[in-house]
Amino acid sequence: MMPTEQEKMLAGELYAAFDSELLAARTRAKRLLHRLNVTEYLVTDAAREILAELIPHAGRNLWVEPPFHCDYGSHIRCGDNVYFNVNCVVLDAAPVTIGSNVLFGPGVQLYAATHPLDATVRRTLELARPICIGDDCWLGGGTIVCPGVSIGAGCVIGAGSVVTKDVPPYSLAMGNPARVIRSLGPASIEKGTSC
Repeated sequence: MMPTEQEKMLAGELYAAFDSELLAARTRAKRLLHRLNVTEYLVTDAAREILAELIPHAGRNLWVEPPFHCDYGSHIRCGDNVYFNVNCVVLDAAPVTIGSNVLFGPGVQLYAATHPLDATVRRTLELARPICIGDDCWLGGGTIVCPGVSIGAGCVIGAGSVVTKDVPPYSLAMGNPARVIRSLGPASIEKGTSC
């Protein structure tokens, strides 16, 4: 049996983004995002229900400050105690895995979606690469995480950084492109889940 476009997308293969199944899934997410982003109080049961439907694979205490944007929501997996500040974007065309106790500053962008380099192929097909962020990370405001990147447990990523390659656990990384400035060492933090 031929794989669906969604199966190809999640497997990191070339896929047709305007496939009817994928369009329907993105439309569903946009409707939920609209409701979430205009909800007056995020501590209401209604807001929690919207968030649970949008991101069904989340642990306890997922907190999202609107506005928030994602492609599907269903490809985001979060541990417990994850906080997204305002204006965060998650392009979850591939799995985006986030550990527990992770903080995202305002305007953080996680881009699992990418495009082929060949212009002819790029006209009709897209690609995606998974992103993984370990436990106890803090990504400063305006950070961009590129497709296929893993950030190990206990990391701090400086504001405005563009993370183009993997960051080892317990590292302080910053810049464009982000580079490791120093080790943070797991001093008082129990070893967490890493990517």
